[in-house]
Amino acid sequence: MAAASLGEVIWVIGIVAWYVIRYPFERRARRVRIVTGYRSRSDIVGLASALFGLAILPAFYVVTGMPAAADHPASVWAVALGTIIFCSALWVFRRSHKELGRNWSITLEIRERHELICAGPYALVRHPMYTSFLLMGLGQVFLLANWIAGISGLIGFAVLFLLRVDEEERMMLENFGPQYRAYMEKTRRIVPYLY
Repeated sequence: MAAASLGEVIWVIGIVAWYVIRYPFERRARRVRIVTGYRSRSDIVGLASALFGLAILPAFYVVTGMPAAADHPASVWAVALGTIIFCSALWVFRRSHKELGRNWSITLEIRERHELICAGPYALVRHPMYTSFLLMGLGQVFLLANWIAGISGLIGFAVLFLLRVDEEERMMLENFGPQYRAYMEKTRRIVPYLY
């Protein structure tokens, strides 16, 4: 199998794994009452951008091969590196969901008996779910031998992150006050020890 085809197959398996990880948490979340919702137009735009860049556009490329003009030579080392990065993303994604448990939601919401989680990946960064999206986007760059489809995940993640993270931190400060402020002082946003 050619390196480009192998990268595409691994990307598809990664996206399926992403959905398999998310699905049970999504089902459970529907059973926990939402106390306060912070859904905004920018939140919807951010989520749509991430979905488009991390799933829809690359899936279109994998199925159709378009835009072929943006293809570049694939290499085995790039596919191997992309696989490691994407697997790391899935591990962080799973751990983040597991730690959040009943507190998880796809949009900005405070749920009944919501708790501030500071364990697992949350001990290092405040937003490990975004860390996982950043890693997925980076893995996608190496797995898909197409400049447009490859980089679309990072662009989609960046739009989501920039439109949402400040709003999310305001929501947490409103609900957890000094406890969240102290947590902010001990952690970084998405990259341990850096940012």
